[in-house]
Amino acid sequence: MRVNGELTDLATTVTDADVVEPVAIDSPDGLAILRHSTAHVLAQAVQKVNPDAKLGIGPPVTDGFYYDFDVVEPFTPEDLKVLDKEMARIIRSGQRFVRRVVTDEEARAELVAEPYKLELIGLKGHPTGGEGSQDDNESVEVGGAELTIYDNVDPKSGEVAWKDLCRGPHLPNTRMIGNGWALMRVAAAYWRGSEKNPQLQRIYGTAWPTKDELRAYQHRLEEAARRDHRKLGLELDLFSFPDEIGSGLPVFHPKGGVIKREMEDYVRRRHIEEGFQYVSTPHITKAHVFELSGHLPYYKDTMFPPMELENSEYYLKAMNCPMQNLIYRSRGRSYRELPLRFFEFGTVYRYEKSGVVQGLTRVRGLTQDDSHSYVTPEQAPAEIEHLLNFVLGLLRDFGLDDFYLELSTRDADSDKFKGTDEQWEVATNVLRDVAERSGLELVPDPGGAAFYGPKISVQARDAIGRTWQMSTIQYDFNQPEGFGLEYTAADGSHQQPVMIHSAKFGSIERFFGVLTEHYAGAFPLWLSPVQVVGIPVADEYAPYLGGILTQLAGSGVRTELDTSDDRMQKKIRTHTTQKVPIQLIAGENDRTGETVSFRFRDGTQENGVAIADAERRILDAIADRRQVTTRDDLFA
Repeated sequence: MRVNGELTDLATTVTDADVVEPVAIDSPDGLAILRHSTAHVLAQAVQKVNPDAKLGIGPPVTDGFYYDFDVVEPFTPEDLKVLDKEMARIIRSGQRFVRRVVTDEEARAELVAEPYKLELIGLKGHPTGGEGSQDDNESVEVGGAELTIYDNVDPKSGEVAWKDLCRGPHLPNTRMIGNGWALMRVAAAYWRGSEKNPQLQRIYGTAWPTKDELRAYQHRLEEAARRDHRKLGLELDLFSFPDEIGSGLPVFHPKGGVIKREMEDYVRRRHIEEGFQYVSTPHITKAHVFELSGHLPYYKDTMFPPMELENSEYYLKAMNCPMQNLIYRSRGRSYRELPLRFFEFGTVYRYEKSGVVQGLTRVRGLTQDDSHSYVTPEQAPAEIEHLLNFVLGLLRDFGLDDFYLELSTRDADSDKFKGTDEQWEVATNVLRDVAERSGLELVPDPGGAAFYGPKISVQARDAIGRTWQMSTIQYDFNQPEGFGLEYTAADGSHQQPVMIHSAKFGSIERFFGVLTEHYAGAFPLWLSPVQVVGIPVADEYAPYLGGILTQLAGSGVRTELDTSDDRMQKKIRTHTTQKVPIQLIAGENDRTGETVSFRFRDGTQENGVAIADAERRILDAIADRRQVTTRDDLFA
C-alpha cells in the first residue's frame, strides 16, 4: 500500500489521519514488489545450496529481477535447476517478510560475513554517491534515510530462516509469489558497475502475477529472439561487428548500406523541408570545447581517453552540439535570423562499458541526425511544437505509430543540474504545455533530465509491444550562456538565445536495429535493399524478364535478376528467406501476353499483370512507403 504517498508493506501501522491507497500486484509498483520479493527467495535458495556465496544486490528490473553473487565457481544450467527446486520449496512454505529498522552498527554486526553489504551500509541515503558507483539499483538496499533488514520468518516455528539488507517493501509472504516465475539466465557483472571491482555472477529471473502471464511473457521472448536484429543482420547480410575493429563499432554491408542510405536521404531531405541548414563538424576537438559546454565533468567517464597533441588534450567527440554552437558564434546574429536551425549527420564516439554494448542498439560509434534550433525565448514553444510534429511524422513514415511522450525533469536535491530554479521551471513548463497539447499520453520521468535542461522523449512501441526511446527534444538555457551566444534584439540590445536540441532517429544505428526488429527483417518496399527480384521460369525467359527489370531500374527501383543454375522453386525459397518483397516471375504466357506475374512474401500471387500496370503499382507503393507482404497490399 501507499501511506501518505510512500510505498510501504501491508504490515505498516496506520492511523485515521493517514491517506492509504492500495497497490495492486499487477500495477507497476506491485510488479516491482513481486519481483524484488522473488529475488530475495532466489538469494535465500543460493545460500541454502551454497552457504559460502556472498550477496551483492537484487533489484527488480524491466520484466523481472536479478541478484548478484560472489561464488567460487560460475553457475551452470544444472545449478539453476537445483535453485529452481529450492525456490519452489521456499515459496510453498509461506515464509513471512518482516521488516526491521537497524542502526549502522547493528547492520554491520549482523552482516559481518557479507562484505558487499558492509560496503553499501556506508552509502545510506545516497547509494549512487560512493566512489565507483554507477548503479541506481543499489537504492533497493540502502536508498532511504534509515537502514532496514528484512527477515524471512518461518510461519510455523517463528524462526528467521534468512535475512537481507533491504529497503523494501515486500509481499506479506512467499506464497503470494505463486507459480508465475522462472529463472532465465546467468551473466557476469562487475560489482557496482565498475570494471575496477570484482566480477560477480548474476542470475536473471522473471515473475508475474499468474502462470498465464508468465507464459505470455515467454512467448514474447521467443518472438523477440526471432526478431533479434543481430541474428537477422547476419542472415540478411546487412551489417557485422568485426573483432578486428573493436567492440560496438559496426560496419554496414552493401544491403545494409542501402537501408542506411535511404534513411539518411529521407531525413536529410525532411530537415531541409523543415527549414534546417546542413552543417558539418569534425570528429575530434580540443577539450576546451567540452569544458565550455559543461559536458566534460559529467560525461568524461563515458568518453574515449584524451589524446595529447601540440600541448593540448583532444577528445573524440561524444556529442555534436558544442561545435554547432561555435558555428552560431562565428559571426554576429540578428533576431531576424531566428529561429536559426542547424542539422548534421554527426558521428560521435562513446566509451560504453563492454557489458552494455549490444548490437546496433548500444554501440560505441554512432551517427546522430543531430539538429539544434536557436530561438528567442518567445519563439521556444512554437519551435518545440514544430519539432514534435516533425518527429511524429517521421516515425509514422517509418511505420511506427504507437507512442507516448516522457517528460524528463531535474532532481531539485541533486547538484548535477545547472541553472536557476526559475530557468528550470520555465523550460519544464514550456515542454509540458507542448506535450499536453499534442494529445498523447505524457509520463513523468523525474530526475531524468540532462544537466543542461529538461527534455521530451518519444517512446515508441514496436510490432510486438516493446517500448523504445526514440526521438528527443531538449530545452537548453545553459550552453548558450557557456559559449556566450548572443543575438541583437529589435531594440538593439544583446540577448541570449534558447538552444533546442532535437534528434529524430536518435542515432541511425539504433533506429536501424529497432526497425529491423519491428519488421522482423521484412522491411517495407521503399527501404528493402532489393525491392524486386526477377525469376524466369526457364533460362529462355531471362532476357524478357531482364528487360522489364531494366525498365524498373530506370525508374529508380532496386532490382536483381536471378540467373543462377538453381531450380525455380529453390530460387523462390531463397528470395523468400531473404525477405525480398516482390518476386516477378515470367514464363511463356507472360512473354506472349507481354505481362508479368507477382509472388509476395506470404506466398500469394497475382498472375498476368500488364507490364505498365506492374510498374505503376510498384512505383506507387514505393512512393507511399507502403509495406508489401501479401497480394492485397498491391492489388486490393
